[in-house]
Amino acid sequence: MPANTALDPEVRAGVPAEAVAPLMRGIAVLRRLTEAGGTLSPSALERATGLARSTVDRSTATLARMGYVRLDGRDVLLAPRVMELGNAYLAALRLPALLDARADALADELDESVSLAVADLDGIRFIHQATRRRAMSVSFRIGDLLPAERTAPGALFAAEWTDADWQRWRARRAEDPEDASFPAVPPRSASAADDFERRAQRARRDGWALDDQLIEPGLVAVSVPVREPDTGRVACVASVVSHTSRHSAADLRSSLLPRLRTAVAAMEADLREAPQPLPGPPPSGLATWTTASKHELGREFVESLARGLTVLTAFGADRSALPLTEVARATGLARATARRALITYEHLGLVAAGPGRTFTLTPRVLDLGFPPLSRTTLPRLAEPHLRALTDRLHEPTALAVLAPGTEAEIQYTAGAGASRVLTVDITVGARLPAASTSLGRVLLADGTGPLSPALAEVRTQGYALVDEELESGLRSIAVPVRDRTGRAVAAVNVATHPARRTLAECVDALLPALRATADRIQTDLHTASRFTRIPSA
Repeated sequence: MPANTALDPEVRAGVPAEAVAPLMRGIAVLRRLTEAGGTLSPSALERATGLARSTVDRSTATLARMGYVRLDGRDVLLAPRVMELGNAYLAALRLPALLDARADALADELDESVSLAVADLDGIRFIHQATRRRAMSVSFRIGDLLPAERTAPGALFAAEWTDADWQRWRARRAEDPEDASFPAVPPRSASAADDFERRAQRARRDGWALDDQLIEPGLVAVSVPVREPDTGRVACVASVVSHTSRHSAADLRSSLLPRLRTAVAAMEADLREAPQPLPGPPPSGLATWTTASKHELGREFVESLARGLTVLTAFGADRSALPLTEVARATGLARATARRALITYEHLGLVAAGPGRTFTLTPRVLDLGFPPLSRTTLPRLAEPHLRALTDRLHEPTALAVLAPGTEAEIQYTAGAGASRVLTVDITVGARLPAASTSLGRVLLADGTGPLSPALAEVRTQGYALVDEELESGLRSIAVPVRDRTGRAVAAVNVATHPARRTLAECVDALLPALRATADRIQTDLHTASRFTRIPSA
């Protein structure tokens, strides 16, 4: 066997006979991209996965067709739409939607980072992060996996472990003494204390746990479990995280633990009082588009991979546990096809079988692209779409927001320049008068106060066209980019010279393409911001 086949899912022992091999390969590609921070070349993916280059190329072509990755030159990049897989898990879990406001309020009150974490076998995984914006701040992301023994939440989860759980943990520690399988943390120090079982016993007794620089020097945290109202078991763990220049571990216990306990009590009350989600219309036919894609792309489109991934998106807030029949109905797949996908996911640890022949998603779904994208920004989301629009129109494009603290100016946050002798050259970060620019007028027209007739017209028509008001020879047209609430958080524009486009041509030729680009940016923004905060600048 060649050495590079060691990670090939097909040669791993214990693979069920009915598992879908192309689906396992696609999952391997997404996992390796996630571990690498979101970007790898095809040759690097070949080495990381142990898959043949042709298999990597077909898998990435299929994932690109789904919008889960983007092919940029020689690199494969995770794309925001892949976050819909993690969103499905977080929606089905319900905890972020019910508890994140409490976590955010506590972070504001304490001026410290606050996180929510769930158990993932013998590790913990973050499901919400309310971080402080400082030069020295916590860098963990939603979806990051940490070894239980190097965290305060881990001790609280381990307080409920069975003998089988402890045996699995000991086996993992023996196989991976340096925590190489946890890319989110630095390697384990040889001098690190090996007292996890004792700390778990103390956490069971005290009802809270402390992390005194277990992950790396300087990082401290205090944690309290949030318990399920029906069973009393730990649903998730809330933590206040700081560093030793602000708080010692003892100080966290004395000054911040009481306030954390108060917040957790409110979280538990929220869980008790939360109504069951109203059943909405189930999704249907999620996989029906795959046949057309197969016809268009031929052999380069791996239909079993695409169809298998739609199974994950069948779950949601009112669909946390689904029987096979519901999965098949939601996806439009045959029962046999859905069943094989679920068998594959159960083997990979992405799905767990539950009572009543139902299936639930596990936290491991967050391995599929979520962490690298959970700290993205709107400019990063917009940049590839702006470049594509510029390439199509051969005109410069830009993204801007209202400058912080004022509505008098806009600030450019992203852009794509055109290869022309005569072109617009405005750098990212530059500020311009809002009232004199198409970008500014679109944003001002979304305000809540009284509008001038000119801004009222912009609001009605949904775009702003400005002709040589900021500068002679500069003509531009802009449309808004709206968040999940419908608020205009940014604007995108195309700039040109009057000699190249008449005013009518700006509306007839540029506006449709500009609106389509804004729609694509909005789609990415809505997906990425469902459970994470996406800064506009």
